Amino acid sequence: MAVQRNYQKEMEQMISAYAKEGRTPRLFLHACCAPCSSYVLEYLSAHCFITVFYYNPNITDREEYALRVSELRRLIREMPLANPVTLLEGSYEPERFLEAAAGLENCPEGGERCRKCFSLRLQETARAASSSGGTYDFMTTTLTISPLKNAAILNAIGEEAAASYGLRWLPSDFKKKGGYQRSIELSRIYGLYRQNYCGCKFSRFGLF
Repeated sequence: MAVQRNYQKEMEQMISAYAKEGRTPRLFLHACCAPCSSYVLEYLSAHCFITVFYYNPNITDREEYALRVSELRRLIREMPLANPVTLLEGSYEPERFLEAAAGLENCPEGGERCRKCFSLRLQETARAASSSGGTYDFMTTTLTISPLKNAAILNAIGEEAAASYGLRWLPSDFKKKGGYQRSIELSRIYGLYRQNYCGCKFSRFGLF
């Protein structure tokens, strides 16, 4: 029987190794939205210099996309963070998501369509990290904070994406240790827009 990985513990060990050396690692963080990013930024900014990368072609409605990235910008501007956080916005490419989802429109939520979506976003995150001109110690995603998303699947996809560009993946399961509950609290404190679907038209209208 395979041993279940403790992603939270792995992350803490990797970060503490830098702290013991008196160094602050640079993190390239894929962000899906402001509410999910809130706790992740609060937690990780105490340990890392962070570049937030907003790339979410699954958000097929342009107004929804614009609202989410605007809320993320506001959060970074208003939230007191221990170390500097910058935002890099990727291209808005809903056609790439729809191409990846072709033939999988009727898959259940959390199924193969979602895996294709995760892979698309994290592969682009790795590409952007490798070509942005910066040198990053890690990359990871805020997606693991969601109780509706499988951390093992996300970490496996992230590790593969990072390795394909010679990068190091920071394991995570941000819902642990009350992370998801804290994100709800921070969303309330900052008055963040909390969407009720992931972003794609299939989850919005129940077309699965």
